[in-house]
Amino acid sequence: MTRSPLRRLVFGALHRLLYLWVRSETINQSAFTLKLDRSKPVFYVLQLPSISDLAVVDSECRKAGLPRPILPVSVGKLDEPSAFFYLTPEAGWLGGQDKRGASPTLVRLLNTLNADTELDAQIVPVSVFWGQTPASESSPWKLLFADSWAVTGRLRKLLSILILGRKTRVQFSAPIQLRELLAQDKGQERTQRMVHRLLRVHFRNQKAAVIGPDISHRRNLVKGLIHGPQVHQAILDEAERNKTPVEKVEEQALRYGNEIASDYAYTAIRFLEVVLSWFWNKIYDGIKVNHIEGVQEVAHGHEVIYVPCHRSHIDYLLLSYLLFRNGLTPPHIAAGINLNMPVIGSLLRRGGAFFMRRTFKGNPLYTAVFNEYLHTLFSRGFPVEYFVEGGRSRTGRMLQPKTGMLAITLRSFLRSNRLPIVFVPVYIGYERVLEGRTYLGELRGASKKKESIFDIFKVIGALKQRFGSVWVNFGEPLKLAEFLDAEQPDWRSQQLAPQYRPSWLNDTANHLAERIARHLNEAAAVNPVNLVALALLSTSKLALDEKALARVLDLYLALLRSVPYSPHTTLPEGDGQALIEYVQSMDLLAAQKDALGKILYLDENNAVLMTYYRNNVLHIFALPALLASFFQSNARISREQILRYSRALYPYLQSELFIRWSLDELDAVIDQWLAAFVEQGLLRFEDGVFLRPAPSSRQFVLLTLLSRAIAQTLQRFYMAIALVLNAGQNALSAEELEDLCTVMAQRLSILHGLNAPEFFDKSLFRHFIQTLLDEGVLTQDEAGKLSHHELLGELAEGAAKRVLPAEIRLSIRQVALDHNDEAAEL
Repeated sequence: MTRSPLRRLVFGALHRLLYLWVRSETINQSAFTLKLDRSKPVFYVLQLPSISDLAVVDSECRKAGLPRPILPVSVGKLDEPSAFFYLTPEAGWLGGQDKRGASPTLVRLLNTLNADTELDAQIVPVSVFWGQTPASESSPWKLLFADSWAVTGRLRKLLSILILGRKTRVQFSAPIQLRELLAQDKGQERTQRMVHRLLRVHFRNQKAAVIGPDISHRRNLVKGLIHGPQVHQAILDEAERNKTPVEKVEEQALRYGNEIASDYAYTAIRFLEVVLSWFWNKIYDGIKVNHIEGVQEVAHGHEVIYVPCHRSHIDYLLLSYLLFRNGLTPPHIAAGINLNMPVIGSLLRRGGAFFMRRTFKGNPLYTAVFNEYLHTLFSRGFPVEYFVEGGRSRTGRMLQPKTGMLAITLRSFLRSNRLPIVFVPVYIGYERVLEGRTYLGELRGASKKKESIFDIFKVIGALKQRFGSVWVNFGEPLKLAEFLDAEQPDWRSQQLAPQYRPSWLNDTANHLAERIARHLNEAAAVNPVNLVALALLSTSKLALDEKALARVLDLYLALLRSVPYSPHTTLPEGDGQALIEYVQSMDLLAAQKDALGKILYLDENNAVLMTYYRNNVLHIFALPALLASFFQSNARISREQILRYSRALYPYLQSELFIRWSLDELDAVIDQWLAAFVEQGLLRFEDGVFLRPAPSSRQFVLLTLLSRAIAQTLQRFYMAIALVLNAGQNALSAEELEDLCTVMAQRLSILHGLNAPEFFDKSLFRHFIQTLLDEGVLTQDEAGKLSHHELLGELAEGAAKRVLPAEIRLSIRQVALDHNDEAAEL
């Protein structure tokens, strides 16, 4: 492009002709414009010469009010006829390329800035993607001509414009300040090479972030696995152990590789986008995405591992769909081998799924092949997704993390950390989960059904139900190198051989899993169903009149706005009454009218199912509910007492619910909650003591309902302690105590009418017992029998008197005594 009027006339005509068909949009424009310094000259750089790309960029600049690339620009005495240049030479008609030197525009610009140190300019890399706009898609031809890593010539470019012209996106990247590079004083030639290198790396990373890294053909990738040092050694060991020829073991390793590896195909990703666009629009009212900007920032130059919570089979489909729609590469996804079914398994594999067996035990060759495959993905920069919970949560709580995949990731990073790894937590919150009916049966005690992808399609028969919206919140990214610096400061200097397994690996993987689980919970999306479930399940009859329920919901919203759980947590819009109307529209609330107004209640089915949605956000309300429970049996408590008993109970709540605050942060957070209670009239503060409202007041009722959110958890804690104390020292093993706790909880749920199946969930008791062991409250002898701290009884009773009603405490103690008497008779 020059100042020539003829050239400008031709470009204008081409631009108008192009935009008779082309439709374009800019991605992430706000982030770019914030970093652009309008006081300095701007030059745009495109990776490849293309008049169509330039016309699209010029159009987007005009729409955004940015300096246009085709207009002249001056830098000191340098007058350039246009404000753009190309990084690489033009491709031939058949896709071939010559290698030439730097752009003359860039050379002149650097010379000018070198000659006058008062001048500065900025270079803005711009990428144009054809066939990437998220919109309805129906033609397989359009999928064939979407952007890829293949070198393209003019003919293919022309076809791409004709077929994909209405699906074009432009991405402006952060400006490169040339004066900052020149300040490094490396000389004209080296600075020129440095700018070129920066731009090449940028365009490669930008393309990888949008359409994925350039990964080898699947067959070559799988063949390459057996040459990895870890796999090669495993092959030799297997051959020697079983007296089998090495060639035969190599064939087995190849079979494992083919069983595991995905067959990532961009056309399949586009096809899934078409199908899923229909699916989401048919099932859900909308998908609300929050905090994805943080992911878009870290995606460049990092190996991204997405670690979502696992609530439904559609979690991984939903996440891949959203990433693709927001200009990010859909990840390779770890899927259970049970999903590798005819047709469905093949489609999932082409959509990025790789399959893993439920256990690797007893098969070192399979383990080595799987580890090598993951290491290949990590080292090539392909994003990966796996669920730290292992399976889907049937109770709505965050499950205790499985550390297998994290340990594999750690070992891969220790072996080669040329690409920094970042974990991105993703919280997926449903107002109605698709597998709700299945979960309802399991919550009532039915045996767990084998997972099947066809569970999704059973929903089609129930489309008359309203499923509401889905929230997808991206949490705070966790950089692995920074985590290891804090956990194991000398990790960089330790051995990095492929077989290296440091002694600290398991403990570090456990700590990493806990950190990820907390980051996931920090990104929780509080929705109307969560809040209504929390309120009604805290009542004795699972019912409230409409005005009372609205007041409770307004209180919860006010408290969460006053003391936000985390910057990544989101709240619903509207007041309590609006939330009630919304949940009623989903047929999750039953209503009965009388002369005094409307009573809202949960019927039998919904009462059990709503425990699932309450448990989604129980971690957010656990601490304020604990504080509220101190005032159920005590009219006045000092701050010191509140802090003492909170500190005694908090580690167990935090361990079970993955609450975000450390023990060192606890006092300050408690002070914030107490201040919020006072502000809302739930407490008074006089003469250094907190006072509860009068038992007959509305505020006391609200305080009581809040306290009941955590009541069953505290009852389970007290049950386990009561059984330990009544059994005596070294009388029970951890397994025996776990079984007794489960039986006792089932009995109490009948005696007290508790409609919460997770109340007698064995895994919760198992984890509580393990936490008691970790905290040193319980110890095990050589025979595995438990002994307890001598002050346990006194401390437990002191805390229980303040958080549990006398009736519940007596009932628990009585059941524990009855068991002891029965055991003595035997």
